[in-house]
Order: sequence, then structure tokens, then C-alpha cells
Amino acid sequence: MMKKYKLLAVLLLLVNFSFAQHINWLKRNGALKVVGGKIVNKHNAEPQLRGISMSWSIWNGKKYYNPDVVNWLRSDFNISLLRVSMAVQPDGGYLQFPEEQEKLVTETVDAAVKNGLYVLIDWHDHHADEHLEQSKAFFTRMAKRYAGKPNIIYEIFNEPEKIEWQVVKDYAKAVITEIRKYDRENIIVVGSPHWDQDIDVAAKDPIKGFTNIAYSFHFYASDPWHQEGLMKRADEAIALGLPVFVTEWGVGEASGDGKFDREKTDKWFAWLERNKLSWANWNVTDKKETTALLEPGASVNGKWTTDMLTPAGQYIRTQLINVNR
Repeated sequence: MMKKYKLLAVLLLLVNFSFAQHINWLKRNGALKVVGGKIVNKHNAEPQLRGISMSWSIWNGKKYYNPDVVNWLRSDFNISLLRVSMAVQPDGGYLQFPEEQEKLVTETVDAAVKNGLYVLIDWHDHHADEHLEQSKAFFTRMAKRYAGKPNIIYEIFNEPEKIEWQVVKDYAKAVITEIRKYDRENIIVVGSPHWDQDIDVAAKDPIKGFTNIAYSFHFYASDPWHQEGLMKRADEAIALGLPVFVTEWGVGEASGDGKFDREKTDKWFAWLERNKLSWANWNVTDKKETTALLEPGASVNGKWTTDMLTPAGQYIRTQLINVNR
């Protein structure tokens, strides 16, 4: 009799796990909006989307931009959110090959939409203020293409470097104005200076005149410069009523490499959960560095076995399976 109970328990676990893997996150949450300084779903509850960021859409990461990888991230990693990080300025990026990059991005975004995932369209550029016209044109096309699809989220400036908040703010307002001509509802995420760390500065002077605007915050959990002080700045922004979206974070250091400190990473992860913040972990690539989720040579079509995952990949996969229920 005891063996039968154990077998039944195992079967129930498998059924529950399979169910969790096949949630249609869009049907569960519907259109997102910003209310009272929080991102909420159709039930006015915080959805806390959790998922993975693709790497730069060039170099090692480019080969993973395909529907098979999106399908695998949904079914095996159990993601509810995918960040599609279109490289803009480096050699091989959008400024050099706009048609190629846009095609790569839209095919990946379409695969995420088909899977019922939320998807961040990320203008992955540290100097977006220098490429305003290109950004406006790109997001105009994205807004025309995806208006009416509530799982689309526009991330218009990845990690502004050492510039003033007013520069970022002016750029953001110009791009938001273009998007809102065609898509009046979907959330738009704005960056903040110093690699999305000066979010407390943005909180004291937020963008006005538009609805459904959120702000990105980035950290690298093991970086010695990304500890209590940085967490305190994010806490201050949240306390001031700023809608915060962690569009990128990694288990290592800001370089993408360095140490993977489990204790520090667990502390940051607990902070994300405590504040019910949506997040995307960096990144799907097989580059030999700490924050890469894949070992060198990992399949370009998903179906990754455990030995194809780095320590970071194994950690993030486990966390996603445990929390995305």
C-alpha cells in the first residue's frame, strides 16, 4: 500500500510540473498596466514575470535566436518572459545591418508571442541617445506590427552609460511619443543612467504625460559594487512609487564574468521575490563566462541536457521551475 501512495505522489508531482510548464502566461495575466506605482495584470494583481534574456543578437548569442530555443525555454526552463536583445551599435549590429537584425528579432518575438509569453523588445544600446532617429523608426515599425498584442513590452534604452537623467528622459519622451501613435496601451520600459543603476534619480523626476511607463533596474548579484548600497537605491525608488522592472540581472559580476557567489545571488533573488519584481536573467549564450547559461558548443536548437548548462544555467533553470507556478 505504501508503494502505491509513493507512486501516486510521484505521478502528481509530474502532472503538476507538466502543468506548470504549459501555462499560457498571456491568458493568465492578460494586458499589463501600471497602477499606483506597480505593474499589474488584468486582475489588478502583480504578475511577477520571470524569465531569460537572450544575449546580444550578434557574436555567440546570435545562433540561439530561433523558435526552437524559444520553445525550449518555455517548456524546459518554464519562463513566462523572454527578453530579445537586439544589438544596435557594435560591429554586425542594427546600425550596420538593420534588415537582418530586424528579421532576426521579429521572428524570435513572434515565437514568444505564439507561446503565450511576454516579450521585451530590447534596443540593446549603451548610446541610444546618439541614435534617436534610428530608434524612433525601429519602434514605430514595432508598434505598428505588434499593436493589439498585449504580451509585447518595449524596452527603449538598454543601460545608458555616464549621462545625465535629463538626456535619457528627453530621448525616452521622443521614442514614447512615436510608439504611442500606434500602440497606446503596452508597457514601455525606460532606462536610467549608469547602466540602469540610478533608478533612484529617475524616481525623483519621473516621466509625466504618458501611461503605462516602467523603469528598468539592473544588477549583477556577485559584483562587490552591486550590494547593499545598490539595493538601497532600488528600495528608495520603489518606496517613491516608481514602477520597477528588472530587465537584466546576472549571477556573476558586471563584466559578465567573475565569481558566482551563491550566498549573494540567493540574497538578491530573495529581494526580487519579496518585492514581486518581474525579471529577465542574463543570458542565452555559450560564451565562456560566468553569466552565460550554456556551456560552449551547446545545441543551437534547445533540448539542453544538464551537462550543456553552466552552473548559472542550472541555478536559474531550477529557480524558474520552482517559482513560475
